[in-house]
Amino acid sequence: MKSPIELRHILHQNPEIGFNEFETTKILEEQIIKLSKYYNVNIEILKPLDTGLTIKYDPINIEEYVLFRADIDALPIQEKNDIDYKSKNYNMHACGHDVHMSILYGFMKYVFENKIRKNILFLFQPAEEGGGGAKKILDTGIFEQFNITRAHALHVTDEYDKGIIATSKGVLFASAIEIDIEFFGKNAHIAFPQDGKNALNAMRIFLDSIDKIPQNPVKPLIFGIGKTISGEVRNVIPSYAKIEGSIRSLNLEYSMEYIEILKNILESIKKMTGVDYKITLGSMYKEVINDEKTYNYFIEKLKNDYIIIDCGYKMTGEDFGFIAEKYPSVMFWLGTKVDKKVGLHSPNFLPDDDVIDIGINIFSKIL
Repeated sequence: MKSPIELRHILHQNPEIGFNEFETTKILEEQIIKLSKYYNVNIEILKPLDTGLTIKYDPINIEEYVLFRADIDALPIQEKNDIDYKSKNYNMHACGHDVHMSILYGFMKYVFENKIRKNILFLFQPAEEGGGGAKKILDTGIFEQFNITRAHALHVTDEYDKGIIATSKGVLFASAIEIDIEFFGKNAHIAFPQDGKNALNAMRIFLDSIDKIPQNPVKPLIFGIGKTISGEVRNVIPSYAKIEGSIRSLNLEYSMEYIEILKNILESIKKMTGVDYKITLGSMYKEVINDEKTYNYFIEKLKNDYIIIDCGYKMTGEDFGFIAEKYPSVMFWLGTKVDKKVGLHSPNFLPDDDVIDIGINIFSKIL
């Protein structure tokens, strides 16, 4: 049976991307079974998807449950940290999910060891990083058999000093939509542009146009573009171009209205240039809304032991929003910064091991 820190190191060495967390799930299941046998507690392991798992712990004969969630997937980033437990492959827990899993495992150990008389669901959720794992789990109907009265999750970050809690009433994290826009033109030699339809130019006109869309100061929205593709050789007009980006706002419906504006712009460009287009939407995450009553309970339980910052909303996307939409919930940041900030999704992101005990203690107090 591994300690939470030992488990963290094993998980950190074996990171897997969304819906491919087979070894991660196996490691978790093996250690959780050992934990339950050691403390002689009855649990049920539920696996509605191929990866991830939910642990049902119900020592009392009532139907009410509290849900605690940790995400388990990693990112396709090559780690740059020089540590003994460095990733063994080309993926990395650059968003701290190894810490999240170890906190939830350590919290489970606390519950088992102290024979806590509360019904709890421990959710180790796959595919948070773009796969929408939370919604897929909810769509299986696995939680319909439980009366879940509240749900909690945390996310580590080096935006705040170690041990600081940052959260907010209402919207904490933005809605997020992955969006790809493709442009379809016609090849031609650059010496004969009249024979072609320049997809790159159409994309350029589009990029210039979206910068001119008026911003609503009371409805913040970000259309971030991380990747563009176009062209094959230097002397041929590109027949294809592609934009890969993400739209963030405080309301998913508002983001969908913005996409309609983008369609109108693309239609105008099509009429002007003859270049066709296609919009493809990927994962869509609801905004994370912290329930007022649950938030007040959360603050009351922790205010004497922790520094709690009201951080307002963040444009970060998080698929816990689907859980928060269904059940009264509170999610929060847990600070990890010691000296300098490198940021989430950095190849150098590495919270200290002692953050795990802080997270376990916070979960224990709000239980």
